[in-house]
Amino acid sequence: MADNYLEKKMEDYLQTQPAKRRAATLRRLLLHNRSYRGYDTSFQVRGDQLRRIMEVATLCPSARNQQVLRFRPVLGDEAEAVLRNIRLGGALPELNLPFPGTEPNAFIVICSTVEESKYVDMDLGIVAQSMLLQAVEIGLGGICIGAFNHKELKEELKLPYEPLLVLAIGRPKEHIELKECREGDSLTYYRKDEIHYVPKITLNDLIIE
Repeated sequence: MADNYLEKKMEDYLQTQPAKRRAATLRRLLLHNRSYRGYDTSFQVRGDQLRRIMEVATLCPSARNQQVLRFRPVLGDEAEAVLRNIRLGGALPELNLPFPGTEPNAFIVICSTVEESKYVDMDLGIVAQSMLLQAVEIGLGGICIGAFNHKELKEELKLPYEPLLVLAIGRPKEHIELKECREGDSLTYYRKDEIHYVPKITLNDLIIE
């Protein structure tokens, strides 16, 4: 009876919380964690918001517990240096993304204190995804950028380590939808009627039987 009582009290408590807060589940965060290539430039990301996003790295697992990743927040005028050296929308080169007036104004450059390896890449994937989920939780969004001029970016930002990945962070200004597809179908994202579609293989095709 005690267990049922506590369960009922928890249900009653959750019902009193705002709908938006009740909806903050992992599934909701994942659904909203899309690769945004257009942002609301009237919204300026703050330093404390980037710090909150980077803080999740202190909670993430690390292969061999090496903890070799380091993070460089980029805001304000420095954002231009990053914009000059990144490339977005590789599958849609004809669009020259981001569109003028929708550029991100904040970034997190992820570096490593050691040479890149499979263990460093494990940490990189875990941390990047976790940071983007944190961004969604605080009402922002982002994208992982692997296409950039490593040497130029390192020099312009005076980075002591080699940059491995760049995260753009901002308030998204585009609509993205997931579209179910089957194994063997094209997985190239595309745009139609101002909607960005991302093909995702169905669960049945992902499971090995």
